[in-house]
Amino acid sequence: MALKAFPPAPRLKQMIGPSFIILALGLGSGEIILWPYLVSNYGLGVAWGAILGISFQFFINMEIERYALVKGESVFVGIARFLPSSVYWFILSTFIGFGLPGIVAAAAQVLGHVFGMADFKWLAIILLVVIGIILTFGRTIYSLMERITKIIIFFGVPFIFVLAVYFSTPDAWSALGSGLIGKGEGFWFLAPGIAIATFLGAFAYSGAGGNLNLTQSIYIKEKGYGMGVYSQKITGLFATRGRKEEIKLAGEDFAVTSESISVFKKWWHLINLEHLIVFWFVGSLSMIMLMFLAYSTTYGLAGNAQGINFVLSEGSRMAVLTNPFVGLFFLVVVGVMLFQTQLGIMDSTSRIMSENAAIARLRRSGDNKIALSKIYYFFVWAQITFGIILFLLDFYEPKTLIVLGAVINAFAMLVHVILVTILNRRALNKVFYPSWWRQIILYIIIVFFAVFSFVVAKAQLF
Repeated sequence: MALKAFPPAPRLKQMIGPSFIILALGLGSGEIILWPYLVSNYGLGVAWGAILGISFQFFINMEIERYALVKGESVFVGIARFLPSSVYWFILSTFIGFGLPGIVAAAAQVLGHVFGMADFKWLAIILLVVIGIILTFGRTIYSLMERITKIIIFFGVPFIFVLAVYFSTPDAWSALGSGLIGKGEGFWFLAPGIAIATFLGAFAYSGAGGNLNLTQSIYIKEKGYGMGVYSQKITGLFATRGRKEEIKLAGEDFAVTSESISVFKKWWHLINLEHLIVFWFVGSLSMIMLMFLAYSTTYGLAGNAQGINFVLSEGSRMAVLTNPFVGLFFLVVVGVMLFQTQLGIMDSTSRIMSENAAIARLRRSGDNKIALSKIYYFFVWAQITFGIILFLLDFYEPKTLIVLGAVINAFAMLVHVILVTILNRRALNKVFYPSWWRQIILYIIIVFFAVFSFVVAKAQLF
């Protein structure tokens, strides 16, 4: 196979995009729901967990990006080479972990409260169908998702920041400072009586979580990072009309020379900076402000432990303290952000499952003509159908669905961090290996998720 040239790195502003998508995937799970839920019930002493969690995910994501940058293919393609059965694990764990429609249920409950709809499951069903329509009619899915997420984040995050500062008090700022180092009101790190499963779920969702982290390799490939410039893009269903097309999931090789190593280092510096600014900094700020807002408006109120009542209480308190319009507008913004998160998750999970299904089919048949877009949309509508069935069976309490999915995804994270670590050691030239201190951080992450997964499993099963 002919070698390709390692493309030169562009300016930083031209690279902005993929981190917005993966950041937006976490806004409706950990950021808006789980961490504020914990804070509204236990105070800001748990805030350290959110920052540690998103810091862990920064390093996890960068190792995923490292592989895609060098190889120009997703990590799923690389892992399947040394572990062919991994494709079935990724399909199953992704569908189980994210097929539970807790986030869209939360969006429906919040928006239903705004519009006076007590039985919000019907609204949740409508929102699922709308998501399917949006994804089905997008001609180039990556560009569509990048535009939507940028709009939501550029508007939603500043709005939350202004509200958090407006409703703050000096005592709240002091509690936040203490909470970031793990000091709570009468405890260190973990509050007495805190639900370990909920805490682990929030930790896993400090950013994206579960197999969603792995889509970073797909998104940067489609954005054209590094050797991904030579990769194909997923087009909309009606752009190809379901035709079988010759697809190429494998990446391209380049000559490892002093010049290509230098180009890689420039890319590596820029993608670290892009992810640090967009994912880590904006994500950390978003979580801190959402937790701070929940503390300032709902901490100590009765009923916070019931589902996502604390979100509705936030809107009610804002209405009382300022103007009814402010409280309603806050709930509308939260509902839209939750909907956008479910939209992004549906896209990302369908990408994961369709790519792994394509890898399995290519291996079985050897025919490289596949209607990849049709496979993608099969998984989109399969998840929508599964969600609708759960809603019709009256299984639609948002927090229960979100926590259950988060615990499953925490274990999935443990698995994929191990697999990606092995992949980079096996597939990359030594000059592209992670530095020794990054390797130490990865081992710490593996141990952390292994211990917490064991503790949660023991608590639930015994």
